[in-house]
Amino acid sequence: MDVAKRIARLREEIEKHNHQYYVLDKPLIPDAEYDKLFRELQALEAQHPEVPTADSPTQRVGGKLLDAFTPVRHAVPMLSIRTETDISDGGAISFDARVRRELGEPDAIIEYACELKFDGLAVNLRYERGVLVQAATRGDGETGEDVTQNVRTIHCIPLHLHGCDAPVLEVRGEVYMSRRDFERYNEKQRALGLPTLVNPRNGAAGSIRQLDPALAARRPLSFFAYGLGDVQGWKLPATHSAVLDMLDRMGVPVSKERAVVQGAGGLVEFHRRIAAMRDSLPFDIDGVVYKVNSLALQAQLGFVTREPRWACAHKYPAEEQMTVVRGIDIQVGRTGKLTPVAKLEPVFVGGTTVSNATLHNEDETRRKDVRIGDTVIVRRAGDVIPEVVGVVLDPSTSLREVYPESNRRAQGERKRGEPFDLFRLLHGKCPVCGSAIVREEGEADWRCTGGLFCPAQRKQALLHFASRRAMDIEGLGDKLVEQLVDGGIVSTPADLYRLDLNTLANLERMGEKSALNLLAAIEHSKQPMLARFIYALGIRNVGEATAKDLARHFGQLKNLKDADEEQLQRIPDVGPVVAQSIVAFFGEKHNVDVIEDLLDEKRGGVTPKESAGEPVEELPLTGKTFVLTGTLGMSRDEAKARLEALGAKVAGSVSKKTDYVVAGTEAGSKLDKAQELNVTVLGEQDFMELLELK
Repeated sequence: MDVAKRIARLREEIEKHNHQYYVLDKPLIPDAEYDKLFRELQALEAQHPEVPTADSPTQRVGGKLLDAFTPVRHAVPMLSIRTETDISDGGAISFDARVRRELGEPDAIIEYACELKFDGLAVNLRYERGVLVQAATRGDGETGEDVTQNVRTIHCIPLHLHGCDAPVLEVRGEVYMSRRDFERYNEKQRALGLPTLVNPRNGAAGSIRQLDPALAARRPLSFFAYGLGDVQGWKLPATHSAVLDMLDRMGVPVSKERAVVQGAGGLVEFHRRIAAMRDSLPFDIDGVVYKVNSLALQAQLGFVTREPRWACAHKYPAEEQMTVVRGIDIQVGRTGKLTPVAKLEPVFVGGTTVSNATLHNEDETRRKDVRIGDTVIVRRAGDVIPEVVGVVLDPSTSLREVYPESNRRAQGERKRGEPFDLFRLLHGKCPVCGSAIVREEGEADWRCTGGLFCPAQRKQALLHFASRRAMDIEGLGDKLVEQLVDGGIVSTPADLYRLDLNTLANLERMGEKSALNLLAAIEHSKQPMLARFIYALGIRNVGEATAKDLARHFGQLKNLKDADEEQLQRIPDVGPVVAQSIVAFFGEKHNVDVIEDLLDEKRGGVTPKESAGEPVEELPLTGKTFVLTGTLGMSRDEAKARLEALGAKVAGSVSKKTDYVVAGTEAGSKLDKAQELNVTVLGEQDFMELLELK
């Protein structure tokens, strides 16, 4: 066997698969087959050190720890481009007018190449005879830092250019971290109790400037090219867009979201089009870039104060800004979830003025160590709820002058005071209704236990109570519940049984016939099976299957209400968490008052049928355990409720006992764990089909 030829063939094959996987997102072979090729190449290179390895894919795994970065003098300076401060259409129009004026052709229609302005770290990749020999950061434009070892770990950057043997070809572009990779990396870090990244941009910049290449290799980075630096022995095409097309053919990643347009109108249209899709892009951008397409015209326009006259950046409203935390409030969601919310010094971010930002939950607030008076980074993208990304430990002097009372902690300084404690802050009570709050083992969120009474949960509680598998009150949907609650007509499920024809008929889109039908459905619901009534109460962790088990075991609601945790756990499949939820629910006076109101002959008139000795009805998913991860087309609570209605149990973590993991978009470490344990993974389409089981 010719070892050198075999090594060359393996390198070529592995790089082809790297390009298919990391650039095109279309893998051709399973991971196991790829690993086999990679291991063979590693073994051959170890046995034959005389074969050069500079362009080998085995160099992507990170090398020895660096003492420091070596300075790199750029052969062609990496200059910045002018930014249009007018974020409206005027920015594009001004740039086009300036270009025509500089060219002395005020009536000309100029052709432009339009690209995205990526939010990452600019780097210069130097290829000699097609082989990557050096990578450097922008630095001050004249001198950057040698980050070759770290850049080699980015799989989408080719170590060898296809069809290019020019003596020198420098490719310039942006290293970035996609939103999905950022979230997945942070989720893994949290699971391991390790520090997380603040945002994708910092993640990219911090990874490239790591002195440990092995650590950089573990961080998922990507790259897009946007231009050239030093070029020797390679004939340039006539236009900038043709340069990008050539780089694409050489295997260098180039964003598909680019266009060649004519005049100011084309620039405006591109700016608007990208703005509309900005939030759906898989990576962050902070604007678009316009460049005169003709390289000859670029040369004619030249530079002014070290900025090219032929290019400009046209930004969008910033998605991150710094401000100060004035207070921390707790909001109660419609399912009882308690969410800490930072009250902020108003700041313009993401196109609007923001004065509130979510802190997600107690653990996140503690992890970020957010305190009143802190200077924080706030992020808002599109319609996403604004969030506090992190605390700024060393605010700039200018910010301190604006907010002199803000914390001025130096890096590493310990904060005074106690960590954020939601339970202590609220004295253990819901801020809306005063019911007790609980946090179950393994759960990230505190929740209010006053589900039948709490005003914040009224709409959700009523919809669940009336749902088909609960009390089955046909005609009581979202719009009607909204009118009843917002109009102060209904506060608890018991109020439904006191509605009259006149009240209902006067509601929007009702009329007498619809009102009569609804009253008939309410009357029909007064004698439910006990299992349906228990399920309708909305006790946390009590799905339809568990409600049937409880009804069969206790026979009467009174017996269930009086049971303690030990008695409840005698029932098969009722564990400590479910037992605790049931005891907490019936231990809340507000809930008991509503139930008594429902059962009172004059006020509610509901009479559940005793269920002792009922035959067991096998549901389609009885005995199956599911775990949900990622974003689905419905809320997590709704997905859980629908699974439980089919007899399934929904767990918070993946284990060997898990039967299925439902993975939506942006699925994280739970999906990785499922794959590691060979647990069946359902995509959203498969999941929706499963829910159609009867």
